[in-house]
Amino acid sequence: MSTPYEAGGRSRQKQRTRDALVQAAKALVATGVAPTIEEAAAAAGISRPTAYRYFPNQRTLLAAAHPETGATSMLPADPPPDVASRLALAIRTFTGLILETEAQQRTMLRLSLEADPAERAELPLRQGRAIGWFEEALAPLRDELGDEAIRRLAVAIRSAVGIEALSWLTDIARLSRDDAVETMTWSAQSMLHAALAGRLPPETIGNTATAN
Repeated sequence: MSTPYEAGGRSRQKQRTRDALVQAAKALVATGVAPTIEEAAAAAGISRPTAYRYFPNQRTLLAAAHPETGATSMLPADPPPDVASRLALAIRTFTGLILETEAQQRTMLRLSLEADPAERAELPLRQGRAIGWFEEALAPLRDELGDEAIRRLAVAIRSAVGIEALSWLTDIARLSRDDAVETMTWSAQSMLHAALAGRLPPETIGNTATAN
């Protein structure tokens, strides 16, 4: 496995340079632009050759600039025990993040659709992190439903909650963003209630899922 350039000597200075490139990329993406390495370097006041030492191509830069990259959970530090409340909190935090960073989210969605299979596997929208966050919210049901059913339910919920769903609900169904969030929340809770009533998602769901 290769060592990241910033992990070598003068690591603090290199980390500052990398952070400057990422922040510049975030600022550009927030305007609806998918910046190249050269554009991010110019915005950060960093030379083009130096920028390429940190990010070999545009997709690696945008992946690092994705707004969810540093997130580890969608729940508060002391989440409630009730699974419906936990899921509601996770959905609210997740959809809030998506709305706050919608331009970046849409850029990454477009790139994830355009990339070849190898590149898609490296993009944030293909890492399965949101599925993991929903699994965490559903954790109180683990003894009742089992790990495999929890996974299937989390994947089903993810299919109805995210930038993909937001884009369809606002662009195609012409809902307001508030109504779109309400619809996604309703869908997630409906799936939870169905699972609690014994109507679990099909067994084929969740076995190979890698979407965000």
